[in-house]
Amino acid sequence: MKDFARFKQLEDLDSESKYLVHKAKEATVTAYAPYSKFHVGAAALLEDGTLVTGSNQENASYPLCLCAERIVLHTCATQHPGKAVKKLAVVAHRKNHKELTMATPCGACRQVMLETEVRQGGPMEIVMLGPAHQWTVCPSAESLLPLAFTPNHLHE
Repeated sequence: MKDFARFKQLEDLDSESKYLVHKAKEATVTAYAPYSKFHVGAAALLEDGTLVTGSNQENASYPLCLCAERIVLHTCATQHPGKAVKKLAVVAHRKNHKELTMATPCGACRQVMLETEVRQGGPMEIVMLGPAHQWTVCPSAESLLPLAFTPNHLHE
């Protein structure tokens, strides 16, 4: 976690990160979260400036739920093949609350984020509201998932 940059306020982030955070927050409007009441939005900025957003989609059969991060990354891969994800922002709030709350990607999302980095041959920055209500900028998904399982493990 030493490579992570931490900021006390959103205003302290660079303009690109602030823009992505605002777009991710806008994406929470489309969240379908009747069970957790936890609305998550994600926004990805591709290397060519394209913006892709998504939100969490829940299901009564919980294992079938989809996180905002995975929706965004898979949309990027299918709708914009060959374009690298430069930066990803993730935000969340509780239903009927405007204030954002801590939202760090789950393990499954971290694995998909890492696979995205492998596919594109380079890292993406991740912006999120982390512990102690501080904005956290991670240099890569790999930094979020130490000792990760990668495609290389399949060929050892």
